[in-house]
Amino acid sequence: MNEPTDIGADGIPAATVVIFRNSSEDGPPEVLMTIRSREMVFAGGMAVFPGGRVDPADFDLGAKIGGRLDPDEAAHQIAVVRETLEETGLVIGLNGEINADKARAARKYLEQTGELEPVLEHFGWELDLDQLVPFARWYPKNERIPRVYDTRFYLADIGTGAVEIEADLSENTHLFWTTAQGALDSAERGDIKVIFPTRRNLERLALFENFAAAKAQAEAIPVKTITPFIGEMDGKSWLHIGEDLGYPVTGEPLNTVARG
Repeated sequence: MNEPTDIGADGIPAATVVIFRNSSEDGPPEVLMTIRSREMVFAGGMAVFPGGRVDPADFDLGAKIGGRLDPDEAAHQIAVVRETLEETGLVIGLNGEINADKARAARKYLEQTGELEPVLEHFGWELDLDQLVPFARWYPKNERIPRVYDTRFYLADIGTGAVEIEADLSENTHLFWTTAQGALDSAERGDIKVIFPTRRNLERLALFENFAAAKAQAEAIPVKTITPFIGEMDGKSWLHIGEDLGYPVTGEPLNTVARG
């Protein structure tokens, strides 16, 4: 196999969250996915997890809060909180008096301000980033795709899942709950499309019978930056990732890979 090489691309800082909820039928947990607008340059029309780029205001707030996290990591987690509220209407990573009505109002307020800090001040909420569990980091800097994102993935749990969600209809056109295996099955049928990192993450998520199991594995395996690389197997080109990252499937024939 060929090892990764740096072609000099600057990754755009981004953050994504896998939101769990309990199954209503005592089955595998469900995760929240969104269909990106076909007009989006990156992953247009693809099924992904909620998230987006880290904004300058996220870095500013991350530098202010101090605590156990370094400012850069705090900024990525703040971006997850902001993007989730903006894209789905869900409130995660926050403490305070939070209910459905306030969540709707906060989402509208965020649309006006574009920044999370004024929302926290307006509603008297505080960050509770312990609700987020670092899960993975993907940086496909070797791939020639329209935009190269350096994306940190997190896990979060909302328990019973008795919540309201609604797509923002700008970046996303549809939100849906599904088991990880259900999403993989939908992709195999052609009902949804997933890019290489999403497929690998769904395969990893399908291993877990509940959020606690996912959290335990995430905490046991140090997060390393994943840079897929091309290698040869059986006379064919494959796209690979490392073998020690917690993923049950670590490669795919290059001619079947969906990219951003």
